[in-house]
Amino acid sequence: MDTINLGAFLTFVIITTFTPGPNNITSSSMGVLYGYRKSLRYISGIVTGFFGIMLLAGIISQTLYAIFPSLESVMRIIGAGYILWLAYKTLKSSYNFGEDSSPVLGFLNGVLLQALNPKAWIYGLTLYTTFLASITNNIIFLLLSALFLACVAFCATSTWALTGAVIKRYLTNPNIQKGINITLAVLLIYTAVDLSGLFH
Repeated sequence: MDTINLGAFLTFVIITTFTPGPNNITSSSMGVLYGYRKSLRYISGIVTGFFGIMLLAGIISQTLYAIFPSLESVMRIIGAGYILWLAYKTLKSSYNFGEDSSPVLGFLNGVLLQALNPKAWIYGLTLYTTFLASITNNIIFLLLSALFLACVAFCATSTWALTGAVIKRYLTNPNIQKGINITLAVLLIYTAVDLSGLFH
């Protein structure tokens, strides 16, 4: 089994999981409007759905590699391109939260959000066709990695739900936004370059 570059892998996972997206924004709104305890069922649904998608992404990746063994180098370049696109989007991100008067959402709402979230599917396929390609043929490692990614998602959505009001207040400051965006974009560029293998 090839070794996993933990630095690049964790950088990608943490940035993409903790930055604003459907999961974090809705969790933040729920936390601000209803408190963390009432948001917990929704967050549990997000995490459960996310775990399922990561597992399916790993299985799909393994199937692709079984059919096309030489696919990994191509997927590394595609994955690096996707991460560079994320870096660009992060750099341009405006963190426009807007006003939200969402009703209290439950467990099934969280699961459904994952099933219909193309970002989650692309994220999972990127991870398992690039960073984690070497573990997809081992069901134990596959389960553990999906569980780890789900735990990170739980930490991210919980952080946004618990500190939603504070996060929203600070991220409306243009200078703070710019500093965060530049820092995260640079880290994503590093991840993309490392993943591509072009400079190894």
